[in-house]
Amino acid sequence: MKNKIRSYIMVLGCLLVAGSGCSKFDDINTNPDRPAEVSSSMLATTLLLNITRDAISTQKSFMQNYMLGKYILWTEFAENQQYNKFSRTSFDGFIVLNNVDKMIEFAPDEGQKKSYTALGHFIRAWKFFNASMEVGDIPYSVALAGESENVINPEYDSQKEVFEGILNELDEADRLFSEGTNFSGDPVYNGNVAKWRKLVNSFELKVLINLYKKTADPALKVKERFQQIVSSRPVFTSNADNFALQYSDKAGQKYPFFKEGNQFIIYQMVSDVLIDRLKETEDYRLFYFTKPSPVKIAGGKTWSDWDAYVGIDPSVVYSDLSAISSSKDFSAINDRYTQIPSGEPVALISYAQVKFMMAEAALRGWITGDGAAKYYEDGIRASMEFVVQYTPDDANYHHNRKIDAAYIQNFLLSDKVKLQGTTPEQLEQIITQAYIANFLQAPYSAYFEYRRTGYPAFPINPASNKNIPSDRIPIRWLYPQKELDYNGEHVNSAISSQYGGNDDVNAPMWILKD
Repeated sequence: MKNKIRSYIMVLGCLLVAGSGCSKFDDINTNPDRPAEVSSSMLATTLLLNITRDAISTQKSFMQNYMLGKYILWTEFAENQQYNKFSRTSFDGFIVLNNVDKMIEFAPDEGQKKSYTALGHFIRAWKFFNASMEVGDIPYSVALAGESENVINPEYDSQKEVFEGILNELDEADRLFSEGTNFSGDPVYNGNVAKWRKLVNSFELKVLINLYKKTADPALKVKERFQQIVSSRPVFTSNADNFALQYSDKAGQKYPFFKEGNQFIIYQMVSDVLIDRLKETEDYRLFYFTKPSPVKIAGGKTWSDWDAYVGIDPSVVYSDLSAISSSKDFSAINDRYTQIPSGEPVALISYAQVKFMMAEAALRGWITGDGAAKYYEDGIRASMEFVVQYTPDDANYHHNRKIDAAYIQNFLLSDKVKLQGTTPEQLEQIITQAYIANFLQAPYSAYFEYRRTGYPAFPINPASNKNIPSDRIPIRWLYPQKELDYNGEHVNSAISSQYGGNDDVNAPMWILKD
């Protein structure tokens, strides 16, 4: 019976799983009168859409990620994500990894086999990294050994062991992509192995920056790995490299918060955590991200007036939030997010993010190269250029505050923007600019960066905070209920070794400890 219940070691029929995906959303079509033929490309599509389209989600679920990051407030109900109530996570996302071995097995030639093997390493690293970031120790080394080794109740690996494994898998993925050939079934980069090498290495930088407290560990070689990647491997060099899906005006391919069939567009408002920081530096992205308060416009302000834009404290108690909503005196998201079906790509890792990670690494003395200030400026420029690229030149979407090359250059020269001050002050500038760049991008990234660095400061209101104690924001999720029910010995051992036997959302995991 346990064989049937253990969710993340179940071996699903490839036809069933592969049937859920399509190359470039709709390139793969199946004749209903003929049996489907499973191929490496079909399985690759399933795996990639699982960590992109399916993970990003749509409508209200799309916005919930940004409530946790304090970008968005929600007026429909007092949402747990906004008010910091964390529950149990799930390992069900591991199920799709059973497709990896079949994807490799069905490869049509040796060159593509290397590429599909590399892709498998990347997908595994991606899945295990995100799971470990949520809870700490997880099943890793034997997590998928149910079929091959009859491991029904896998032991847990320590978070350090998981991160070591992830780094090694990403190193191997880079090596294999460098030897492999272009492959099919890829809705992101069209199977271009050069692009995939950039992604693998850029993602490894993200893994390493999360290990910044572990630079003294000789086994991890955090600084050395980061330096080696920056100096001798391909990483993102422009917004064209972003790990993102392109949306379009086709059924099933429209922007996640597009208005069609979306009853939730009336419930969102933008927080002062974002808006106030944009105003502080006179950042024109304010006019592309949000729209003015109708009350301020009725009172005589124009679209281009800074004071027409009103951010709301995301920790405000829900009854007061409802009153603000009724008053209409707030800024909602820009109409381009709801009115344009193709919207903008939602990048899970972007060129701007990579530049900000490099700026932080340079500030910490891990790398030299162009220096922290140059990397920081490149990140801001990349973010602004991305926004302009995907916004029509229409006053409804930029509110007569157009970003162009001259504006970007002047912005970077502003004393309010230049990277300066003490090391902590510069780090805050870097993380804050990364926060701004990730508006409606990279789900959960803002929360994890806040958890890691404390920047930008998220407001905590004991009167509205659902966490216990109410003077802090949780720093992890609870282990899955299925683990407690069917793998109790091993999950309880992990809870005991990490958290003293208490599966506590406020307990720091290994990567957060000095």
